[in-house]
Amino acid sequence: MEALSERGDALRLLAAEAERARAGSGRLVLLRGATGTGRSALLRAGAEQAAARDMWVLRARCTPVNNGTDWGVVHQLFGEDADFLDDPPASPGMSRAAHQRTRAALLWRLLEAYAQEAPLFVAVDDVHAADPLSRGWLTEAARLVDGLPVLLVVTERSQYDIDPPGAGLARGLSPALVRTHTLAPLSDAAATGLVRAAFPGAAPDRVADCVRAGAGNPLLLRALLDDLSSWDTAGGSAPPASLPDTCAALYPGGYPDAVSWWLAGAGGATARVARCLAVLESGTACAVPAPAPSAQGAGAGAAPARDWCPGGCPEERLATQVRITATMARADPDRVAGWFTAMTRLGLLHQGADGLHRYAHPLLRDAVLSGWSSGRRRAAHRTAAEELMRGGAEVAVVAGHLSHASAVAEPWAVDVLVEAASDEVRAGRPRCAVAFLRRALDEPMAPVRRATVLIQLGSLECAEYPSGGIARLTEAVRLPGGPRDLVRALVALATALSRSGETRAALRMLREEEHRLVDEPELVRTLRAVAVLMSDEEMGVLRKEYRRRSLPDGGTPDLIGAAHRMLSVRYEATAGLISSRDAMAQIRALVEEPADPLAEPFLFGTAAVVAQWADELDEAARLVRRALDTLDSFLMHPMHHLLLDVRVDLAAARADFGAVLADPRARSSGSGPSGPGPTSAHTQAVIALVETGRLEEADRLVDGFDLRTAPDSWRTHRFLYARGKLRAAAGDPAAALDDFLECGRRQTAREAFRSVVAPWRVAAAECRLALGRPQEALALAEEELRLAEVWDTPRVRGRALRVLGEATGGRHGLELTGRAVGLLRDGPVGTELISALISHGRLLHASRERSRAREALREAVERAERLGAVRLRTVAGELLQEGGARRAGAPRTGAAALTGSERRIAALAAEGRTNAEIAASLHLARRTVETHLTAAYRKLGISRRTELPAVLPPAPPGTTAHPFPPGSPACSA
Repeated sequence: MEALSERGDALRLLAAEAERARAGSGRLVLLRGATGTGRSALLRAGAEQAAARDMWVLRARCTPVNNGTDWGVVHQLFGEDADFLDDPPASPGMSRAAHQRTRAALLWRLLEAYAQEAPLFVAVDDVHAADPLSRGWLTEAARLVDGLPVLLVVTERSQYDIDPPGAGLARGLSPALVRTHTLAPLSDAAATGLVRAAFPGAAPDRVADCVRAGAGNPLLLRALLDDLSSWDTAGGSAPPASLPDTCAALYPGGYPDAVSWWLAGAGGATARVARCLAVLESGTACAVPAPAPSAQGAGAGAAPARDWCPGGCPEERLATQVRITATMARADPDRVAGWFTAMTRLGLLHQGADGLHRYAHPLLRDAVLSGWSSGRRRAAHRTAAEELMRGGAEVAVVAGHLSHASAVAEPWAVDVLVEAASDEVRAGRPRCAVAFLRRALDEPMAPVRRATVLIQLGSLECAEYPSGGIARLTEAVRLPGGPRDLVRALVALATALSRSGETRAALRMLREEEHRLVDEPELVRTLRAVAVLMSDEEMGVLRKEYRRRSLPDGGTPDLIGAAHRMLSVRYEATAGLISSRDAMAQIRALVEEPADPLAEPFLFGTAAVVAQWADELDEAARLVRRALDTLDSFLMHPMHHLLLDVRVDLAAARADFGAVLADPRARSSGSGPSGPGPTSAHTQAVIALVETGRLEEADRLVDGFDLRTAPDSWRTHRFLYARGKLRAAAGDPAAALDDFLECGRRQTAREAFRSVVAPWRVAAAECRLALGRPQEALALAEEELRLAEVWDTPRVRGRALRVLGEATGGRHGLELTGRAVGLLRDGPVGTELISALISHGRLLHASRERSRAREALREAVERAERLGAVRLRTVAGELLQEGGARRAGAPRTGAAALTGSERRIAALAAEGRTNAEIAASLHLARRTVETHLTAAYRKLGISRRTELPAVLPPAPPGTTAHPFPPGSPACSA
């Protein structure tokens, strides 16, 4: 019988005692156990077992209803034969006590009379709910039945509750008169068997889930399985879905009803403690909807469960949990601690290594709460928040409870929610931050503080959906406040409007609002800097102002502040009017000048762009970090996505294709948080896919955008360049040329003559060479070199010299490509040097210098393999084969493909050493270490440092485990 799993010992006990009673020696058997452990089912099975042995079964079930009826249980046992109990006293002067003794004696004679007819099995269920007279008579009968063929079997609830229990039936009886059997919770094996019987095809993790939710309680487990069976569409073979965490997702609801019945039996104080514990546990994470599958893994989901009780050790944390729960429930802390221990032993709670008690399954916790009104829950969450704050809990834990509570109407509540939101943003969980800020708006606060919260909330909402938070930001602009608060709101609103495709409306709003800042010229300059970043029209105004300033009679007006002077440097760089050395000197001076905090993102962000163009990649990365730090959670800012673009451009400049493709923005198409159309992340992703030989993926990404409807912006121009790279790699130089020329036309229209954003002239010249139009290619290459010599960085000069050498050909072309190789060896690690080596090798081969050609091409192959540049590696390999060299194999993978340097560096990284430590021990540049590790990751097919120990093979037998040969610098270190 399924309902009696692991109850065989109890049935054998009842059978033995029944035989003893049949022999004329009766006894009281007391079956004790917690609610839901199957006491009634066991009593019923014992009665059936006795009836099969020709015993006469008398039954009674005690309930709270008949508890107030005298002799209610006895009437159930004897029926009409006990009607005399209702007769009045025999004489008017008889006392009540004497009358009760008389009736008890008559009952005993009645029992003896029944026993003379046949052996008796007297079954009384839930004797703890019996009326006092019946309980007293059963206790006296237990003292006398040892001489009769009568077996008294009663069940009694035995469970640790907050309110101390009353005396049990066996209290005061000699142990010789009573056999007590306590029903234990179901073991995991028995519970597993019940689940398997209901769902034979269930997966092991599904079965374990059900066992935990059943908590070793047959009542709860049976109700859960019945609920799951009712919506099973697989013929009983397996549950149709994973076990939910909430009762709302469980139909028809027998499980929460069973939990409510279990709590009702425990009493009001115990139920209150159980629910307070559930509240305390359920407030550990912010209340946000589960993220969609596409968003998971992107850091946008709900926060993980937190450690919600402060303390330095498990004992302290447990003491805090007990104290807070007791305060919330207004209960005795000592009784609460005992209840935790008892429920853990029963299986409804489990204690973690941190010392805290938690419900065995979220569904059980939710079922415990389902019987509580929303008002009581909110009140409990508020108490929990207050107590946790006093105890020094994490701010996010306190905020998690506040997000479930009603308005506190105290300043500390807003402080906690806003601080927690900032922490969530820094941790990459914007959805939790949104939940906290939305809750903060329910609290009363001053207009200035409300405007700040609205700006942060609107910024976060717009970051996920371009127009999602515009209403919040509009409200922030309209609230009264100081000039700086107004500017923050205006900047956020203008950025949101621009990203939703309403750039003109944003510019009009900025111009209209300037009158409110007539006494704040610096803040007006900040607004105008925002306008320049948003609009090519405004950038044209800046260009005109620059030209006017440059005229002999133009004077030297202050060009609207430091942010605009920085933008002026950026314009000079793209227009080919300034060298990289002069540009860096100017931006470094501007960055060091005192600046208004609201202008710092513009200064640092624009400086990072120029530094990246100047190949000062490390300095650009530092500037990006500084600019992002100034933004903090103020995400809705025109510089934010520009800074993210610079970050991915830096990875692309280092040919770190893995980092480029890991950007969460890189593989999505359509409109996104940065506005409609492709982003720089998309551009670099297309190029990275082309360089790594994944043309089909690149083609799918390109097809996700219709450039005919995309905004005419810098990002769209760059994406045209990326599409041209894809078409050229796919063998369509004519279509690629169209994209490169269109990219150049659009950039030139904005006076961006030097192709720092996208080297379209170089790419177009290569296409014209492929199409047999060398003179046109030569003209483009010469123009590119002229502009490159103005900017004067190794990368742009080397790139220009390479394509000019290819277009020129002959000995002069060979000299030009050789100069390109020499220049690019001093530039950043990237693919430009590989391209130059290939061009140089091709011209060396044409000049019949085959040995030198093979040397250059082999170096190109090695560098391409190290970077994972499959396309360039293939080109270099084919040229090697044409030159008579042994055919280069496919790109090698696995541990065997590692070079000696890569293996040594990877082994040190697997030991846990940082890149700086590895570089110091091997006397290498840190960049070299990073390059070797990147190559090792690609060959080993991994993406994280933590995966190295699992994929690196052990050292060969008989060799030292240290990854360096004797005498190397690392060994001496």
